[in-house]
Amino acid sequence: MKNSTIFRVIVLGALAIIGIIAMQAYWVVSTWDINEEEFDKKASLALYNVACELANLNDAPLPQRNIVNRRTSNYYVVNIESEIDANILEHFLQKELERLALYADFEYAVFDCTTNEMVYGNYFTYKPDKKQNLELGNLPKYDQFTYYFGVKFPSRSGYLFGKMQLSIFFSVILLLTIIFFAFSMFVILRQKSLSELQKDFINNMTHEFKTPISTIKISADVFLNNTQVQSDERLFRYASIVREQNQRLNNQVEKVLQLAKIERGNFELKTEQIPLQEVLQSIVDSTALTVEKLGGVLQSNIQVEDTVIEADRLHLTNILHNLLDNAIKYCREKPEIRFQAVTARGQIRISIEDCGIGIPKEHLHKVFEKFYRIPTGNVHKVKGFGLGLYYVKSICDAHGWRIRMASDTGEGTQVLILIPEESGALSAQLRMWWIKMILGLRRLSART
Repeated sequence: MKNSTIFRVIVLGALAIIGIIAMQAYWVVSTWDINEEEFDKKASLALYNVACELANLNDAPLPQRNIVNRRTSNYYVVNIESEIDANILEHFLQKELERLALYADFEYAVFDCTTNEMVYGNYFTYKPDKKQNLELGNLPKYDQFTYYFGVKFPSRSGYLFGKMQLSIFFSVILLLTIIFFAFSMFVILRQKSLSELQKDFINNMTHEFKTPISTIKISADVFLNNTQVQSDERLFRYASIVREQNQRLNNQVEKVLQLAKIERGNFELKTEQIPLQEVLQSIVDSTALTVEKLGGVLQSNIQVEDTVIEADRLHLTNILHNLLDNAIKYCREKPEIRFQAVTARGQIRISIEDCGIGIPKEHLHKVFEKFYRIPTGNVHKVKGFGLGLYYVKSICDAHGWRIRMASDTGEGTQVLILIPEESGALSAQLRMWWIKMILGLRRLSART
């Protein structure tokens, strides 16, 4: 994943989280304000009703105004122009608060005119264990009234928090989400750093292989061209083996280098007009020799005589050789291969079918992934790195071709490449855009 992509992910994620935090904070504050306003209205109404009941009980009129006064956030004084019985007051307070469903602890005190002091009444609680953590008895007097009582709600904040459990729950979920996002970004950046180190190491090591591979090739060619070696069957066979294995190693190195270019996004196809009949026939002829040496048979049916496509000749031949090599390597005893290329429904269909060991259906959707090999325990009869089919798929995507595979255990494998006849009209820029998008989606799905 590119640095710019990670930067965009982090910025967009941070903006999204900031927006969610802002909305959550607004929701929490609004909920608190609503609950606080509801508490004040219920408390004021309950105290007003208590004042009315006391006035009716004493057969005395109520003041015209300023009956209930809120002195602090949780302390109220109630003006009443008659004497107050503390026991009756507590009964009325409890009844009115419960009637309005305001189940909050309260304490009260009655003003005594003779001593000019607030006489503490009682603390009423619905949960006795909460009383231990509260500071009680601080109910100041109010000099502007003559007969009045004060009511305080010490657990008002706890009552409001209790009504906001849902908001607090979602706030905790949001906090955990932010922590998870931060941890995910840390893991992504760490994995990206390790991945880049791994890629740099592989690319550097692969480049270093080029020099000894070239030296071995030159040395093998010198041996093979020497008359003394040619006259000695054993030396000639060993020299041939050295050259063949060197060529095999060189092909693997080239494949790794090409895949590295594809993943870096600086991969470019060197397209040209290719007579398809000629190229396919040449590939079939060279492969048929190998198949015949193994006692097998390669049947071909190439019917694309006048077809010319725009493609990269090197990569086209590489992917077809790769598919044919797989058909040879994964045969049962002797390779039996059918190669077909025909034009149908406005597209060129290149099919390679074998009668080999096949691929379990549960692994078909993964065979084009990088480094993926079908599990066979600790023993791999056929050596490889799991890059071949990934390379084939990448080249097909780069050209805008489609590739399909059908197989099952013991029933052989068929690989079908679909090339649109108008593919030559596709611009190189369009193809590069397509491959970058496909590779980006692959890397994103692999990360997730």
